[in-house]
Amino acid sequence: MAMDMLSAYYGRKTDAENLFKGLKISHDESYDRHINKYDVLKINMQDFLSVTHSVDDMLKMLCEYITDDFSIECKDIIFRDKSNIVRVMQDVFMSTGRPFVILIDEWDCLFREFTQDKEAQKKYLDFLRGWLKDKDYIALAYMTGILPIKKYGSHSALNMFTEYSMTDMGALAEYFGFTDDEVRELCDRYDMDFEEARAWYNGYKLVSHSKYGVKKYAMYSPKSVVEAMLKHKFGTYWNQTETYEALKVYIQMNMDGLKDAVIKMLAGESEKINTGTFENDMTSFATKDDVLTLLVHLGYLTYDSETEEVSIPNREVSKEYLNAISTMDWDEVSKSIKASQKLLESLWNMNGAAVADGIDKAHNEISILRYNDENSLSCTINLAFYSAREYYSIVRELPTGKGFADVCFIPRVSHLDKPAVVIELKYDKNVDGAISQIKSRQYVEALKDYKGNLLLVGINYDKKTKEHQCVIEKWKL
Repeated sequence: MAMDMLSAYYGRKTDAENLFKGLKISHDESYDRHINKYDVLKINMQDFLSVTHSVDDMLKMLCEYITDDFSIECKDIIFRDKSNIVRVMQDVFMSTGRPFVILIDEWDCLFREFTQDKEAQKKYLDFLRGWLKDKDYIALAYMTGILPIKKYGSHSALNMFTEYSMTDMGALAEYFGFTDDEVRELCDRYDMDFEEARAWYNGYKLVSHSKYGVKKYAMYSPKSVVEAMLKHKFGTYWNQTETYEALKVYIQMNMDGLKDAVIKMLAGESEKINTGTFENDMTSFATKDDVLTLLVHLGYLTYDSETEEVSIPNREVSKEYLNAISTMDWDEVSKSIKASQKLLESLWNMNGAAVADGIDKAHNEISILRYNDENSLSCTINLAFYSAREYYSIVRELPTGKGFADVCFIPRVSHLDKPAVVIELKYDKNVDGAISQIKSRQYVEALKDYKGNLLLVGINYDKKTKEHQCVIEKWKL
């Protein structure tokens, strides 16, 4: 879509006035200077790699196709060396005086298919540099792909590009996918529940820095939103373009702390990472941070550039993690998640003993769920109640009354038959005191609209017995 848009805007053989009339770009001072003024080359690199299967054959075919097109289009030009794509394009530019706009889609396909062939990768980068860097016949080169440009040592072979990625999207943040306002409008148009759309497809946190200041955007996966609207059904659509096997390869790597980080994120937590060591390929991993950075670029995680933390963005992507884990040796995680629906039903039935027992099992089965304060206790609670995400928006530290409720389950519009839940956590204290704190600090004020359909839950962990206690009350106004 982006390629077609740019081709229509810059290409001199199209008349795009009606297409762009009235849009923001039409009011820009550069609009008349650029619209339909250039010769455009639009290339999908995957098309060439798919039929050649080697970097040498791919580049040879690409150059031959471009040269043949010029020979047909520019019959009056005498080409000095048809075997040299740089000389060919220089000859055309000298004859016409028009620089080119070159649009390359799937630029990184070779890095994704030839993951171990370093020589082929270097040869490809050297070709692109020789073809595009510092050439007077280039007005604009625009490339799209999953991976940022590959680094060699401390430098990139293509350092003339400005990069926009899922870890640093610059001023383009609001254009990476659908925003809140756009999805809300689509839900109104197609009579779909906006809160469900948000739970399923939102979660990508983008930050834009521009001359107008810093803006934050909540980005939705556009393919998934479109499919959900057209099919009038929420489900997993984006990840049908991949399989969970692709995710499985990375999350089961034997990197120190990687498994623990994934479990934390399944529980709704964030993980601090350093994206600076990532080498922009799919094989060079020195630390778990490199693996997690790749998962950001692949869309399996979202990155908050302000906090430098990653997390799992939404229900759709979370389901893909569950698919991958179900075929791995993470039995303890699978058991805990499978048991979460039963635990949630025990909560609805106000069976405090069963809830405490279920949390005990989750805590004992998963090695990282060891804690020494209320904050780490919440990780256990969130993972133990994993199934709650199907019905609720789960909010930690919700501002209420005279303080912050530790965890709140707020029913989404399509699940208002379920009770809202306020959970107060205690570490080695009194479980009855947790309920008293909810009442005395007026935590229920933020959820007062639920009236009789609100549960107050106090959970305490006893260091001596190494067990949890749970008390559940129904709030009545």
